[in-house]
Amino acid sequence: MSEATDNPLATLAAAIPDYARDLRANLASVMASANLTAQQIWGTAVASAIAARNPHLREAVIAAARPHLSEAALAAAKTAASLMGMNNVYFRFVHTVADDAYRHLPARLRMQAVTNPGVERADFELWALAVSAINHCVACVDAHDKHVTSHGISREGVADAVRIAAVLNGIAVALESDEP
Repeated sequence: MSEATDNPLATLAAAIPDYARDLRANLASVMASANLTAQQIWGTAVASAIAARNPHLREAVIAAARPHLSEAALAAAKTAASLMGMNNVYFRFVHTVADDAYRHLPARLRMQAVTNPGVERADFELWALAVSAINHCVACVDAHDKHVTSHGISREGVADAVRIAAVLNGIAVALESDEP
């Protein structure tokens, strides 16, 4: 078997159109962070691939992540992506609407999984930060950045996580642009 059939990320890289070859090169480099643990890297990748909303990307990244994540960590990454899918819409609205009164209303959105995500809270918050970056929620990015940096993840680690999110989101765009 070839490397592309044995390795879901190699298969994904091979599917990236040649005009987006920079993304192909960046994929390998962003998945090798010296500033993050394997769980942080792969959880960020899973949450980001889900947030990027491309089924081919999502399937490849989840398949590649399985050997690196426990079932609890995989579920937590999925939870981060889905909760941020909700929160990023609400909090982006609250912080961009001209009427300040919305900032004083309770969100009334259930988010219990945030308090006990099944992994280190800093890891979950890092994954939420990466998804929030994809979803353009400045308020959530800022809140999650404060949490992760105050709980031991370096700024270099945060930048590495956001690079993973950026590259995977770019790959989703490239894959979408070539689909009929």
